[in-house]
Amino acid sequence: MIVTVIGLGAMGAALATRLLSQGHQVTVWNRTPARADPLVAAGATLAPSLEAAAAADLIVTMVADDQALLALAPTLAAHMPPGALHVSMSTIAPETATTVAALHADHGQHYLAAPVFGRPPAAEAGQLFILAAGAPEALARATPLFEAIGKAHFPLGDTPSQANVAKLAGNYMILATTAALGEALSAGQANNIPPATLLNVFTSTLFDSPITRNYGAMLVEHRFHPAGFTAQLGTKDLRLFRETAPTAPLADLLQTQLQTLIARHGPDIDWAAIGMLTPVQPETQK
Repeated sequence: MIVTVIGLGAMGAALATRLLSQGHQVTVWNRTPARADPLVAAGATLAPSLEAAAAADLIVTMVADDQALLALAPTLAAHMPPGALHVSMSTIAPETATTVAALHADHGQHYLAAPVFGRPPAAEAGQLFILAAGAPEALARATPLFEAIGKAHFPLGDTPSQANVAKLAGNYMILATTAALGEALSAGQANNIPPATLLNVFTSTLFDSPITRNYGAMLVEHRFHPAGFTAQLGTKDLRLFRETAPTAPLADLLQTQLQTLIARHGPDIDWAAIGMLTPVQPETQK
């Protein structure tokens, strides 16, 4: 498979690393070229420009936000060949997906929204969950890509924005679950139940899930740096969710909590630390 990956932040770099490890031919491009150095050393080809990167039949974009994708999209559409496929794996507003899909359609190209659940280590291990929406023929073309980087993919409809709605809803659920888990562990600790002990109860009974296990471990161990996903990016995703949902009073509360977290600890702390606002004290080694 020949793939071009555009956007080499933590997730984009992990995706490219996974594809290289599976023997695929990968071209990469990033606004800051130095970020491509480890990938080039691993066998990727660095495109000399965005225009050159766009001259491909299968392009994956993984960029930070809507503005970044909207800035790239006109150049991509102008230089991708007719019939080429753009798979956008970024977490963006549904309206942005609709705009970019229409731009590609005007140029005779295909667009698929495919945001993911999972952090960079899951991407490198091929364990992502992929939410996909777009024309059936585009989904069929992207299936080998999804099988290379993901544990499972979930078709959600023919309209790309449907995948983005699902992703925003899922991120909201992650944040709400983490905030509740932090409060629960703190309540247990205040009553002489070690956080790790209570977390084991939860994950062994009613609340066994990747979110409870992984985010719970981060809370117990106070592992918030370096961030796998920053609180600042979390505020963006939560704002987009609030714009999508008819009503979201709990999301409003979570947004306030995220802003408090950033005010206390800076924007680069992992968003899992929202569960630390009701403090869970790190356990001392015995």
